[in-house]
Amino acid sequence: MELSAVLAGLDAHPWSAVDHAYGPAGDLPELLRTFAEGGGGAEEALDELYGSIVHQGTVYAASADAAPYLARIAASGRQTVDALRLLGCLAESEDEYGVEPGTVRAAVAAQLPLLVALLSDGDPAVRQAAGWAVGHTRDAATGLPAVRARLAAETEPAVRAELLSAYGRLNRGGAVAEARALLGPDTPAPVRRAAVFAALEAGEPWLAAHRDAVLGLLPARETARSGYADERREPLRAIVGILLGRGADADRESALALLDAALRDERPEVRAEALWAADRACALSRSAPRRLIPAIAPLAAEWAAAQLLGKIGPLAAAAAPVLVELAAQPDDKAADQALAALVLVAPQAAAPLLAQALGRRPRAVQCAAGSHAPADAPFPFDPELLAAVRARLAAKVLECPDGCEGCGCSTTEDHNDTAMLVHLLRQWGPRAVEALPELCAVLPRFHYAATAITAVAAGIGSEQREQAATALRACARKLFVAQALYELTGETGPLLAAAEAALATGARGAAEGARALAGLGPAAAHLAPALRTALGRTVDRDTVPEVDADLALALALWRTAGEAAEVVPVLASVLDRSAGRQWFHRTAARAARQVAVLGPAGRPLTARLHALLDDPAQAPSAVLGLLAVADPAGLDRTRLAEAALLSTETGADLKGACDALRALGAAALTREQHDRLAALVAGDRRMVVSGADHAVIREDEQLRAALASVLDRVG
Repeated sequence: MELSAVLAGLDAHPWSAVDHAYGPAGDLPELLRTFAEGGGGAEEALDELYGSIVHQGTVYAASADAAPYLARIAASGRQTVDALRLLGCLAESEDEYGVEPGTVRAAVAAQLPLLVALLSDGDPAVRQAAGWAVGHTRDAATGLPAVRARLAAETEPAVRAELLSAYGRLNRGGAVAEARALLGPDTPAPVRRAAVFAALEAGEPWLAAHRDAVLGLLPARETARSGYADERREPLRAIVGILLGRGADADRESALALLDAALRDERPEVRAEALWAADRACALSRSAPRRLIPAIAPLAAEWAAAQLLGKIGPLAAAAAPVLVELAAQPDDKAADQALAALVLVAPQAAAPLLAQALGRRPRAVQCAAGSHAPADAPFPFDPELLAAVRARLAAKVLECPDGCEGCGCSTTEDHNDTAMLVHLLRQWGPRAVEALPELCAVLPRFHYAATAITAVAAGIGSEQREQAATALRACARKLFVAQALYELTGETGPLLAAAEAALATGARGAAEGARALAGLGPAAAHLAPALRTALGRTVDRDTVPEVDADLALALALWRTAGEAAEVVPVLASVLDRSAGRQWFHRTAARAARQVAVLGPAGRPLTARLHALLDDPAQAPSAVLGLLAVADPAGLDRTRLAEAALLSTETGADLKGACDALRALGAAALTREQHDRLAALVAGDRRMVVSGADHAVIREDEQLRAALASVLDRVG
């Protein structure tokens, strides 16, 4: 097929009338042409096609329009494998934006006459890619006969595996029947793996034959690389996830027993796969940690095991003796790895060890006071550790007493280290008052120290308090420091000046300055004109930071001047500008929650808040806003409870839903809603499944406890 025939109609197509991930798709003709020509720019063009028409798994109207051209490119023998893989990804997606559900898959299915012919291509790579694309169309009428016929004739294991997977997508029952005979050790590994997945995805009972097949495949990572499905590149992890997702006790025990056996395998590469899968299991199942810790603890010297024990936290206390022993070894890297886990598992046991080697344990410090530290559980105070922190901060000041540029103190690594030491002192509060001189000394080049100065200086004598205040005044041009000074002494002058200056520094600065003034309330009323000026700033493009700034400025005006007539229209504008926009849902949720400060004065916003109840990601904030501003007599509290509960069940805004349910109180829940909430609290499936990887398990346990308290109040 000539290239001109392949691309016939490409330039005449109304691409600018359809969207991809970045807006109108006017760039697609050039991308498709460059890709089809196969020259030096083809790879980059392919990358851009993935980024625009199947962006992070999302497909668009332009994705459907591109399908015929991609199919003709594949059929012409140009870029065949890559074109087929891209078509398969388009058909696979169930995350469609701006089109009716199924539109993109149907567009790929319409090209099946071209695609099924490639199932018999002489190149195994083409046949495999064709199986991937044909299977994902889910069009059994056209695709199934061709897939079955090719599967019967195919001899290449990787291609047979892809065809069996395609068979399963087109006809699960038929694929399961085919797969039952392919579980034995004589079957090539890729085909055996596909047979296991065919059974799982059809909902077949998990049998000993499946277990034996999986254990016989381990280590399975290498053989899995021949397949296209990303979720199958880690077969053990995927299988465990599917079994746990079924929710039945027997399937859960099957998954955990499979993991237990793999974790106890003598081969390091098998244990490595098992630890990765165990990490997944613990993030999905509440019962997984207790079931697996006896098998994980002896592996604590391995990085993945130590990291997983840290994620599990205090529930892994049985592993503490092993971690203590490993944390005391001479190898700094291995000891730091073990101590980092111990900090999260048994912090009291970790504190003395951290004091002894503070400068050589960066991961452990991060877990005690950095990004991995539990927000609700300050690291235990230890006098020896306090002395070590003071010495380390003093050394930083000596290295660079003037905060000059170009020395070691200005590196990102050093900055992060200082941040964590300061945060540790901040957690300890007045117990760390002996470190006040070091904090004051480091403040000029590290302004975050201001928060620690305020924390440790609380409740101390007047002389030390004045020492802290003097250090803060010297740096109070910075808004952050001025706020700390206000908290310590009540001085408003520096904070007013710093906040006013911030208002004129762009959207982010305006938001920060506005929040500071809101905290001062009527004491900042004379700066209301500056707030109004910031609200009237020129905005080239309506971005999230710009809308967030308007929200903060409006709330500051309310707190300082109390004029609802000028504030409510701004808040209405924030809600209107955020409505239905893909990246603005968090802004709308913040606005809905924060309008609560207006109380009844925000009643004109009631209809806009009600409109947010249908979106589980925004509903909890809308509930909190409505409870504060709406006429109580007009509120359907059962409906509000349903909106918050649905947000909990879908995981859209778990913390917000918990706050909303608490605010609604016991009387708002019907018996049916109570039972649904009780099932969530008591169930094995974790509710928190996203966010910071190291915090999922801990946050899930905290959320569950908070929701249980709601049930307790219901009685």
